[in-house]
Parts: sequence; structure tokens; C-alpha cells
Amino acid sequence: MSAVWAHFKIRDDDSSKADCKLCSAKVSRGGKESTSFNTSNLIKHLKTHHSAEYAQFSKAKATQQPTLTQVLQKREKMSRDNPRALKITEGIAYFIALDDQPLSVVENTGFRHLLGILEPRYEIPSRHYITDAMLPKVFNDVKKHVSGLLRDVSAFSFTTDIWSSSVCPTSLLSLTMQWLDDDFTLRQATLQAKPFRGSHTSQAIANALNGMLQTWCIPKTSVHVVLRDNAKNMIKGMNDAGLPSLPCAAHTLQLVVHEGLLSQKSVADALAIGRKIVGHFKHSPLAYSRLEDIQLEIGQPAKRLQQDVQTRWNSTFYMIQSLIEQKRALGIFVSEFELPDNLTAHQWALLEKMMTVLGPFEELTRKVSSSDAMAADVIPAVTVLQRFLSREIDDDHGIKTMKGTLAAAVKRRFSDVEEQPIYSIATLLDPRYKNRFFSNTNTAANAKEMLMRELLSSSGEEEDHDLHEPPARKPRRDQASSSLDSIFDEIADEQALVLLNRAQVGSTAQLETYLGETTISREDKPLQYWAVNKMRFPTLAKMASRYLSAPCSSVDSERLFSSVSHIVNESRNRITADHAEMILFIKKNLPLILPKST
Repeated sequence: MSAVWAHFKIRDDDSSKADCKLCSAKVSRGGKESTSFNTSNLIKHLKTHHSAEYAQFSKAKATQQPTLTQVLQKREKMSRDNPRALKITEGIAYFIALDDQPLSVVENTGFRHLLGILEPRYEIPSRHYITDAMLPKVFNDVKKHVSGLLRDVSAFSFTTDIWSSSVCPTSLLSLTMQWLDDDFTLRQATLQAKPFRGSHTSQAIANALNGMLQTWCIPKTSVHVVLRDNAKNMIKGMNDAGLPSLPCAAHTLQLVVHEGLLSQKSVADALAIGRKIVGHFKHSPLAYSRLEDIQLEIGQPAKRLQQDVQTRWNSTFYMIQSLIEQKRALGIFVSEFELPDNLTAHQWALLEKMMTVLGPFEELTRKVSSSDAMAADVIPAVTVLQRFLSREIDDDHGIKTMKGTLAAAVKRRFSDVEEQPIYSIATLLDPRYKNRFFSNTNTAANAKEMLMRELLSSSGEEEDHDLHEPPARKPRRDQASSSLDSIFDEIADEQALVLLNRAQVGSTAQLETYLGETTISREDKPLQYWAVNKMRFPTLAKMASRYLSAPCSSVDSERLFSSVSHIVNESRNRITADHAEMILFIKKNLPLILPKST
């Protein structure tokens, strides 16, 4: 805006004129139409009637006028190594990785037009420059930052999985990790999504995982556990690599429910008809439009029926839920239009009973699939499920076979969880559970003994069958060289015994005090508990920082591959596996660098 407007104001009743603030004179703006408005008359009035103010205006105008050099600089393109240009190019690489954009976005007309408006002097780099120069630079910068986070961490937990593209011949092997820092804050990072060529044998998996750990200089002694699926090649691959591993709890629950749904023909038949009904509305826009009209007529919100997916059992639960919600609308639809099949009254009743039985499984599946779920959640979940399934109620009529199969499958597939130290010790060290959720007192006592052995082992003491049994005395010298030698030896033995008992009682006292206190609420944060109480129970806190770092599912890797499917798709099927790995690594770890408000 021109500086002359400091002395004028547009009239409210006539925008073609302006009032002089100095003498209240009405001055024309150059015409009646807005296209002809200018400031020439205003400047002329100021020069003629207010010389002092005109002088100030002229001086201000002179300082605002850019020099010829400044004008030329604004038109001149920035060099590629200009700090601002480097920042913009880096921002483009971030944009491509974070928002799943194709590398060819730098060639898109709309994108180039936008950057031309924002910074005309910036010369947009080619796709090849982004691919061959900028992505590797950002990748190395992010990798350096992640490597810095891993220093001085003694225990890591990992997830891994294998993904194969449906649009190009690309397979990736993931390795994500998480750990607890000194403040008991859960930290997470994606280490690699390594191109995985050839046959997916157990030995190939073992070699790839060992290679990834070596790349990041992570010794196997720092590997607390690796969460993987239940595939035989993955299980053997972990054993071949010498890595402790556990199955994904969410995947195991999937197998349990799958058994239950197939165990009873009447249940399977009802589900099959439900799928036909949902599929009919999914593939017929006319049928869905008619159903939507009925929903609105009876005062229900217009909602689509949900189709289930074979690899996600909880999608079957949501399909049943959507059918029951729309039972009334579907009843009206059937009275007016045709469906490929229809549910009988008995089958509707079966679906409602299935909702009751599968509800706890859906709740637990969501819980173990959350980003903050821990291995400590598994034993309590199994104990609660077994008790729920063991209770007989009137509504069990018609689904007893399914419920019995579910109970047997839970018992069989989770049969050894209480014998696994990673599960049992983690449960004890979770202040929400402690020793309250084991199946019986014997397994709780065994878990406590496992934890006590770990505590003694971490303190450098050798384990004895009786934790309070004194160590064997060193053999005495046959003949003391001095009358005081035997007394020196005697005092040394006494002090050694006192120190050992003190160490044992210290660890034991911490454990007994901790277990004796009431558990915290299930809604409370166990990691926050340890952040507050690590000074009270220093030995236990050190153990908790290791065992509570373990997740209970490999969902983190599955979410990683959900991102891959956006990076490698029909419009980006020419991207190489190496570039896909770089983009994925940047996408998942860049938030560790960017400000939280970004």
C-alpha cells in the first residue's frame, strides 16, 4: 500500500473519493469505477496543500524504492548451493517421504506452479537429482540421528515381518525397534525395511537379520526379544540367528478365533449368508441407495454394511455388528426387494450370541495391537479369557461348540506363556498386574523365582538353590604365619557373608515390598509408575527397563508395510526396492527429528 494513505481515508458513502485527514477535503481517486482508481490526485493534493507532509511522503517513497541491483537479484535464480535453496530442496524430500508422494511430483505442473509463486527464484531440481542426491543425503542425516539415540541403551526389543508387493517384484524384510530411556519413556524407531530377494527360507531370514544388526552395531546381547508371526520359516529363522523371539499375540488370537468360527456348522453358515448380504450391497449401488432411503425413513443414520477380511478376524466381528445394527432396515428391505439370501430368526439369534462371545476377543485384539501394548499384557489377557470362556450362561445355547473350541484353542496356543521368562517376569514387573493374574499360585511362585534369579544374575552373584545359603568357606592355610592370620581370615569371611546377605536381602526386600503393595489401576501408566518409583526400587527398576520394553505383537511392522503399500503402488511401480527402503526409513523416523509442532 502506498505511503500516501497515511494522510487519506476512503469515504464510507462514496468509495470513488477520499477524505484528507489534514484538511478534510474530498479528493477524487481518478474515476467512478474501481478499475480506474489511483493515487495520483491524492499525491497532487498533498504536494499542493501540505508541503511538509509531502516532503515526508517523498522521503519514505525513496527509501521504499528498490535499487536496480535489488530488482535484478530478485529476478535472478538462486544457485543450487544457496542456503535457502538447499532448505527448500530438503523440504521437498521431506514432503515426498512424509506424504507418500511419487518422486515425479517435482515434474508435475501444479507443483511447479505453486513453488513458482512461493519462491520465483528457486530452480526446481529434476526427479533424478531428488532420487540420486537428495534422498540419500536426508537418509544419512536421519540415520545419523537415530544412531545417536541408540547409544548407551542396553536392551532393545524388535518386531519383524516380510512383505511382498502385488504391483512389482519387490519383497521387504522389516526390523523395527523400541526401548525405554532413563526416564522410562518408550522410544520407537524403524531400523530397516531391507530388500529381501530370493526364497524366504529360514537361513535367508537369519542371514538378513544378522546383517541388519551388524549394520547398526547392535550386539545380540542387547536384543531382549524379537516379535514375529507364527510362520515356520520365521520361527526357525530366529533360532538359526540365535535371537530370542516370541509370536505375535494378535496373530495368535486371530488363529484362535478362526478355529472357533469354523468349528460349528450353524455358525459358519450364518456367517456365509451374512457375507452374501453385505457383498450384495457392496456391489450394487442401486441396492445400497434403496437401503439408505430406508435407513433415513426409520430415523437411522445412513451407514454402510462392513465386509469382513479373511486375514483380520475382528473384521468379521465388525461385519456382524453392522448387520445387527441394520437388522430393522434389512427386514424392511427384504419385504420390498430381493436379496441373494436371507438370515432366519435362529441365525439372527446366533449372530447376536456370537457378538457376546467374540466381544472380549475384539477388545483384547485392539489392546494388544496398540502402540503401547507390552508383553506384560499377555498373561493377564489369557487368564481373563479362560475365565470368561469357562463360565456357562443361558445364552450359550446354540454356540456351545464354538465357545468350547475357543476355550480349547486359547489353552493350547497360549499353553507355555507362564513358562516364558519374557512374559512372566514382565507381568510381575508391571504394577497393574504383579503376581495377581497368574493361573495359580505355583506358576506365580515360579515366575517370582525366575525374577529373583535374574536379579541375582544381574548383580553378579552366582545362583544357589537356597538363596540364603552361605557360600563355601575358602580352605584355611595349614599353618598361620602369624597368630593374627587366622583372625584376619575369620573377619574377612564374616564380612563377605554380611555383604552377600545384604545384597540378597536388598533385592529380596525390594521385590517383597513391591509385590506387597496394591496394584495400580489398569488405566494408569506402568512406565510412569517406574519413572516415579525407580529410586525406591533401583534393582527392580533396572530389570523393568528391559522387560517392559517388549511389545506383545508385531503390529508395528505391519503398520510399516501399510505405509509401503502407499509408496509402492500402481502409480509408483517403477521405484526400486532400495529407494523404497530409503523413503520408508525417512518417513518413519523423520518425526524423531522434526519439532513436535510440525
